[in-house]
Amino acid sequence: MNALKLVILMVVTSVIFTSCDDGKKQKAQENIANYVAYVDSVSTVAADEAAKNWKAIESDYKKRQEAATLTIVSVKENTELQKSIDEAATKYEAYKAQVIAENKRMEIANSKMIMRKTLLGNGYNGKDMTFTWIHKDNILSVYQNFVDTVSENKDSYSREDWDEIKLLYEAIDTRKNTVEKEGLTSGDNLKIAGLKLKFAPMYTFNRMGAKSEENAAAKQ
Repeated sequence: MNALKLVILMVVTSVIFTSCDDGKKQKAQENIANYVAYVDSVSTVAADEAAKNWKAIESDYKKRQEAATLTIVSVKENTELQKSIDEAATKYEAYKAQVIAENKRMEIANSKMIMRKTLLGNGYNGKDMTFTWIHKDNILSVYQNFVDTVSENKDSYSREDWDEIKLLYEAIDTRKNTVEKEGLTSGDNLKIAGLKLKFAPMYTFNRMGAKSEENAAAKQ
């Protein structure tokens, strides 16, 4: 009788342990499915849109990844489960690299736009590189603002900034050729000539200095 009780106890215990392990495995499968589904879903979001909400995405990802990873620790046969986690992690890291690259591109573009608006003034709308918004009545103020801004910030510009400054300056000069035919006064034209004389050596000297500083930093 005692032997029978022992057998029954062993069977019950085995069933309990099996049931417990099955429960842990099911929970692990649910967490992993949730994790994989999240990675699959977020990876379809355009990189530029994801970049705007990256902190929230990264936070949600880490929570799901942690939940998936922790639940397989207590599962005996978890090779396939671990494989699913690893594949999802690889997919996410590849997507993350794209988002980081896009975020950097957006930061550069935003920085460039801020600099352009500072140099060109409120008339610049961020799109018109033919500068049709510049006319005979405001071109002097555009030159004045441009040269004054460059003079004020010349020590902080990088070589790339100076290249951008030259691009904008040449675009203003191109527009000036048209504006002159539209009735630019001789007085304004003379003042613009004075501003151009101030800008030319300032550009040459400071861009050269910025390039030298970058070359020296690269050698260190």
